Amino acid sequence: MLSFKRLMSGLLVVACIVASLAIAGCGVGQAGGGAPLTVKVLDVGQGDAIFIRTPEQTVLIDTGDIPARDKLLAHLRNQGISALDKVIITHPHADHLGGMPGLLETFTVKQIFDSGQTTTSGLYRQYLGAVQKKNIPFKVVTAGELIDLGGGVTLKVLAPGKPFITGSDSDLNNNSIVTQLVFGGFSMLLAADAEQPAEDRMLKKYSSGLNSTILKSGHHGSRTSSSMPFLRAVNPEVAIISAGVNNEYHHPHPATLKKYADRKIKVYRTDTDGTVTITSDGKSYQISKEK
Repeated sequence: MLSFKRLMSGLLVVACIVASLAIAGCGVGQAGGGAPLTVKVLDVGQGDAIFIRTPEQTVLIDTGDIPARDKLLAHLRNQGISALDKVIITHPHADHLGGMPGLLETFTVKQIFDSGQTTTSGLYRQYLGAVQKKNIPFKVVTAGELIDLGGGVTLKVLAPGKPFITGSDSDLNNNSIVTQLVFGGFSMLLAADAEQPAEDRMLKKYSSGLNSTILKSGHHGSRTSSSMPFLRAVNPEVAIISAGVNNEYHHPHPATLKKYADRKIKVYRTDTDGTVTITSDGKSYQISKEK
């Protein structure tokens, strides 16, 4: 009888442990199979599209180029997405804005953030027309603002500052929305297409505040981005480059890759690694690749 009681007591303890683990692993809305934060740098060819899931919100930063539109929509469907809480368009170049018309036709978008830069392209006019037609809340952001993504996750807007940077063919790039994703002790600097003039401005304004665990490389790893002073300030453990296979711009540039190597920064690339996924609990992080 005593042995039977001990056996039943032991089985009850095991059952309680299993039940507790099951409950802990089934957090509603949590990202990446239980991870509070998931960031996916999507493989959309020569363009940028970054999907963020927090315990409370789903967010997309940029939408890739027009040829990758179907691929972007498939990525989101595979994540079980029917609505996005926020979409951020860092600047109106086609390789960041191209998927927006298809996105607005397919998914509910609750709010849009924009750099406030304009172009005369048909794609840009189509984007604005769709936003107005659907009456989606639209906000222009500038450096110093904070975007709350819920669950303790925030986006600090580091650029663009006012007045806009002018005087070159890269003005749209240099006035991109650059953000720093922060969750506890984990941070990721999302550099959009910022080139050295934008990096220099951020260095003057933020200095050590740029320090981040991971860097999403500026301008697809081009030679005009990731200046050495900027890399020293960000001091990332990992750099993730979004670029297309055999792209016509030859991104990422060997000089940029050498800078990363010199600083012992681990590099992931969507052209060779496919979609790169980062999960974090605010203390540690994990990275996986998906071709």
